[in-house]
Amino acid sequence: MNLEKLEEALKDQPKFRLKEARDFLYIKFIENWNEATSFSKDLREKLNKECPLEIKAELLISKSKDSVKTKITLKDGLEIETVLMRHIDGRNTVCVSCQVGCPMNCAFCATGKMGLLRNLDYLEIIEQVLFFARLLVKEKQRVTNVTFMGMGEPFLNYDNVFKAIEILNNKDYFNISIRSISVSTCGVIEGIEKLADSGLQVNLAISLHAPNDKLRGELMPINKKYSLEKVLSTVDKYIGKTKRKVMFEYILIKDVNDSIDCAKELAGLMKKKLYFLNLIVFNPVAGSKFQPSEKKQIEEFKKILKKEKINFVQRYKFGQDIKAACGQFVTESNIVIHR
Repeated sequence: MNLEKLEEALKDQPKFRLKEARDFLYIKFIENWNEATSFSKDLREKLNKECPLEIKAELLISKSKDSVKTKITLKDGLEIETVLMRHIDGRNTVCVSCQVGCPMNCAFCATGKMGLLRNLDYLEIIEQVLFFARLLVKEKQRVTNVTFMGMGEPFLNYDNVFKAIEILNNKDYFNISIRSISVSTCGVIEGIEKLADSGLQVNLAISLHAPNDKLRGELMPINKKYSLEKVLSTVDKYIGKTKRKVMFEYILIKDVNDSIDCAKELAGLMKKKLYFLNLIVFNPVAGSKFQPSEKKQIEEFKKILKKEKINFVQRYKFGQDIKAACGQFVTESNIVIHR
């Protein structure tokens, strides 16, 4: 898809034509300019040539139909992935990528194996949501939530991420509530501080995954630069400015971070009023030495948190049968279809 040239392609048209074109794109979610029936045939042909709407992608649909994963091929041939999660309460959440690959190199993450190839521009981020908006509109549904929890570290591509968020929230485009948009970071302090000063009411999530610096440093190299103490201190300042709840993500990995001692340490960190813990069972990745925690151990871990009255949930597992872990689809598959 190429929308960068849209304004240029319509420069000789009446001014209202650009708004009309954007309505077709972001409200009616057309997939080809031939569907823009109020445009002349010549204009539709010109737009199809200069600003094609095709998104090259491969789809994987879970057996339960509650999640759909797609691998999108970008204009330079690089690939990213994004996921649609259908919730039983009617919400439709799209988890988007913000970089091709990721420089964080977290030990448990498939995307980290790729390293960082480049940042996505804001339109490449929007394209991921647009892909699923087109799918959902056929079912008389819409994208209700967006999470920046896919490939990449959002705060290392701050400008493009927040330009995309502006479009997603704009009532003339996707009209997604700002409080239905979440941004997850490994703990890039400068990004958290910038978000705190921005006044934007997006949800902040912190990838934690360990209750102490030693273990977190082994799992997440970024901890060497941004220690737990520094991250939590910055989060506290963020809460002080915004009065907003912050979510902490904790992936449970067998015999790594799921012990009773880890649970007790974690509980000690999570006692703040506006802290909210999200437990996630590790999704197996091909070639990884890690395995998901066993059910019995998870229950023991949760007992400690309940005893300490920690505010937490265990995330529902979406799409284990469709390479649901971040980066799996891109790193394990090379097939491309057109949509």
